[in-house]
Amino acid sequence: MASSCSRALRHHACKSSRILRIHLQNSWPNRSFALNSAADQQPAVSSLEEIVIPKKKTWSKEAVLQALASTVNRDPTASDYRFQDDPYLAPKTALEFKLFSLSQEAGRNAAKYFINKYPNYFQKDYAHPHIPCLMPETLEAQIEEASEAALAERVQLRKVKAAVDLYDQLLQAGTTVSLDVTNELLELICFYGDCDPAQENVPEQRTEETEDVQEEAQAKKARGAKPSDALRTPWKENNNAERIFALLSEPNTRSYSALIRGMVKYGAYSRAFSTYTDLLNSRLTADVHIFTALIAAAPDVQEKYNEKWDLIVDLLKQMAEQKVKPDLLTFNAVLKALRRCGSVGKSQAFPVMREMKALNIDPCLASYGHVLSIFYKAGAPVQGQKDILQEVMNEVSGKSFTPQDPDDAQFFITAMRICLDTKDIEQAYRVHELLGVGDNWRLVGDYVKQNIYYARFFSLLCLMESVDVMMKWYRDLVPSVYYPSSNVMTDLLRALDTDNRLELIPQIWKDIKTLGHGNRQKLVEDLLALMARETHTPQVQDSLADCALDIRSLYSTGDRGKALMSWTAGSLSDVISVLLAAHRRAHAWETLKLFKTHNRVPSVDLLNRFLTCVKDSGDVDEAVELVKMSAGFCLPDTHTLIQRIQQEFELSPQHRSILSDLEIQSFSSD
Repeated sequence: MASSCSRALRHHACKSSRILRIHLQNSWPNRSFALNSAADQQPAVSSLEEIVIPKKKTWSKEAVLQALASTVNRDPTASDYRFQDDPYLAPKTALEFKLFSLSQEAGRNAAKYFINKYPNYFQKDYAHPHIPCLMPETLEAQIEEASEAALAERVQLRKVKAAVDLYDQLLQAGTTVSLDVTNELLELICFYGDCDPAQENVPEQRTEETEDVQEEAQAKKARGAKPSDALRTPWKENNNAERIFALLSEPNTRSYSALIRGMVKYGAYSRAFSTYTDLLNSRLTADVHIFTALIAAAPDVQEKYNEKWDLIVDLLKQMAEQKVKPDLLTFNAVLKALRRCGSVGKSQAFPVMREMKALNIDPCLASYGHVLSIFYKAGAPVQGQKDILQEVMNEVSGKSFTPQDPDDAQFFITAMRICLDTKDIEQAYRVHELLGVGDNWRLVGDYVKQNIYYARFFSLLCLMESVDVMMKWYRDLVPSVYYPSSNVMTDLLRALDTDNRLELIPQIWKDIKTLGHGNRQKLVEDLLALMARETHTPQVQDSLADCALDIRSLYSTGDRGKALMSWTAGSLSDVISVLLAAHRRAHAWETLKLFKTHNRVPSVDLLNRFLTCVKDSGDVDEAVELVKMSAGFCLPDTHTLIQRIQQEFELSPQHRSILSDLEIQSFSSD
């Protein structure tokens, strides 16, 4: 009876729950479960939502590696990524770094040369996926007959002289060359200055023409021209670019643009403006590249600051009249030109930046670098201008930049120079933090710029931070990313001296030798003077004495076959002082003999201190030898040393006789 009742109750409960579930499913779409009560719920209007399938995301082949790389930080104890293949050959000095990089690049160029010289031996592609740079390049023209296609091929291969010769052949044969191909030829000639580009894997060959160009460049440099002009071939009148341009029956804007940009790039600024006037007379509209080039040339065609700025403003107004929208490079050209406009540049820099933002053009690192260069001239006083650097850093902090202008690589070294000039360690930390954001480290520049940046940063650390903080940065940067110069190591020694942490000198000396500065005489002499100036605890004094002996061995044997340093009286005296303070009189006596070997004269103060140490040991023979050495140098205070020995030592008759003879000899020499 009980079991039948329980079955009935279970059946009724299952039926009730099934009815309730069906009711909820029917009423679910019409309910919105918000914070209001159920009585306030209104039935919603049913609508069919369209399902949008997102487009397939295409990932680059390096996406996984980039994601993995973003999860780790730089290891300060590891070698630079460029030397991972040869850890045993990883450089330890700046010179070795340069030699390693040059030899590595020379090896690549040699491999490219043989691959391109004998492409038939390198046809099999082992790489998967395909890597184009590992396969032979097409460096020789495949089309031999004179045709427009052959001309386009030579332009594509960047063969300037061959393309010009073929163009002349086509004109002589009566063949008409299209305007597009002619413009491509003009752009090639103007970009390379009517010369074939230097091949990376082919040795440079000197010709009479290149020698004339180099002599002219040296003459310009002697007359005070800009350093950049000496590195470029000057623009010659009636060169191939001007000749081909004159042959065009109806040149278009692209033709003028190529010619004007070439003239500006190679220093023919006045001719560029004259060509622009011809463009306007032909009732053509200039493009943004023409205006950018002319703005860059404006400071070179005017002398006064106001005239330079007026010319730039006139060009910008002409852009507006011709409805040409400026781009990022145009505004960067304006800011770069303002660097040469004195006080006018300071008054117009921020309005130009505001105009950029009004046109929705985001400044790049080069833009901010130009602004800093406008307000902070190298070697000029910087009082009252620290806020400009802070404002710029407020704008760029935390942002990841991409290369958009060749001058992007100047920002970090410029910002760090300003931090060093203003002694602003806080902004220096912000600049260095920006360097670590995203791929900004790629914008620090080449090896030379990277060294300049870290040298300024570390010099500022030596000036403004405590030794503990400075050494933390030192261990983090050296030598994994930076090889400090001898001047920077001198700054480090001054910081140790200021903070009275001379116990770190032996450790720094090991680094000095490792970095290849062990033969820098000024640095070594500064180090010896620092060690000899004060007396320290016995443990520190012993380590300094070991360091002094190591330095003495470098004077006699050299460092890694480099030129020997020459002893001076001061360096010898410092070594002896350090050894005497560590109670190493035997080594000090050996060093004292080097005065005579190297024709140096010791000071009387050094001999007196040496005599004091000899007195503590009671060695009369050594004291007499010291007086003999003083008499051999004909020092005027030799008789004073003799009197000290006679008063402070117990002498035998033989010693008294020797001292008497030396005293008579010293008086006769006086």
